[in-house]
Parts: sequence; C-alpha cells; structure tokens
Amino acid sequence: MFKYQFRWDIVSGDNLDFLMSGLQMTLIVSAITLVLAMIAGLVIALLDMSRFPPARWVGVTFGEIIRNTPILVQLLWVYYVLPIVFGVRIESLTALIVGLSLYQGAFISEVYRSGIQSVPRGHSEAAQVLGLSPLQNFMRIVLPQAIRMTLPPLASNFVQLIKFSSLGAVISVSEITRRGMELSSTTFRPLEIFTFIAVVYFVICWPLAMGIRVWEAKLRNR
Repeated sequence: MFKYQFRWDIVSGDNLDFLMSGLQMTLIVSAITLVLAMIAGLVIALLDMSRFPPARWVGVTFGEIIRNTPILVQLLWVYYVLPIVFGVRIESLTALIVGLSLYQGAFISEVYRSGIQSVPRGHSEAAQVLGLSPLQNFMRIVLPQAIRMTLPPLASNFVQLIKFSSLGAVISVSEITRRGMELSSTTFRPLEIFTFIAVVYFVICWPLAMGIRVWEAKLRNR
C-alpha cells in the first residue's frame, strides 16, 4: 500500500519567504485592480444610464460582452491579442491588472447602477429646487448616497479579486499561485505547497467575507 510521506517543512525558511513575496504581489494587484475597477464600473454605469443612445449602446454592449465571457479567456486575449492588434508589448502584470479591472468593472457597474437608481427621486428634485445643476446634483447628492449603499458589494468584489488574481499564474505573473507552481516544479511536493496556498487564501478571504456579512446586516437594520 502506497503511503505518502508528508513534509510540511517544505514551506518553511527560504521557500516560505519565496511564497510570501508572491502573496505580497497578490495583495498589491488586488488593491490596484479594485481602484481601477471602481472607476471603470462607474464609467460603464453612467454609459448604461445615459440618455444618449450611442453612449448607452456602448455601455450595455461592453458590459454584456465582459460579463458573459470567461475571465481567463479575457486575460489571454489582453496578453496575447492586444499586442498583435496595437503592435506593442504588454507586460504580464499590466495584462493581469487591465484584464481584471475590466472584468470586475463590468460587474461593479451593475452595483453602481442599482445604488444610483435606489436613491430617492425626491432628493434630486430637492437639489433642483435649490438650484443645483445636473452635474452638481449627481456629484453632491446622488453619488455619495449611492456609494454608501454599494460599499458592502464593493468589498465583496475585493474578495473576488484576491481569488481571481491567481489566474495571473497562467501568464507568468509572480503572484503566490505562480510561485507555488515554480516551487512545486523544483521540490516535487505539490500537495504540501498547494495545500498551504489554499490555506493562505482561506485565512485572508474568509474573515473578509464574514466581516462583509456583518456589515451588510448592520446596514439593513439601520
């Protein structure tokens, strides 16, 4: 009977430092991507709700294409196809950030749109009575309320981004999963290495997810 000899020491010392440097890259990529995705999501949401038909068509079409195609295919398209189309070299890290930002932005746009549409119409009407322009009304009245209501879903998107960042391993971004693949190829201990990586993701994502649920419950009870 085959008996596997576990060696958890394989994820200690220099190997642990190697994996943790990948985790640092994972968190940096996730944070940068969240900021860019929030901006992209707002732009897409505004296009979706535009009264100008061509702009609305662009927003709806872009969002539907992104939301209904696999994120891995989109990352490969950004990394391999865009350089062919534009004749420029795109670094793997840049491709990962761009691909994830557009993907999450398409979903965040739906969060923004629901938040904007949930702001009571009377607030906008009161702003018009006070003499605020449409832009001032949106920036000072509508957007702050919408953002407050969408903060928990946006935080949930951050958890998703942490997990999606592991796809960077496919295009050689040195995040923790890629580091695990490289370490596994030299130590031949995939069980210990990828189990450790799974535990690291769980330790980061599970408390965040639980905190978001508590936050959402408190907002509902107000």
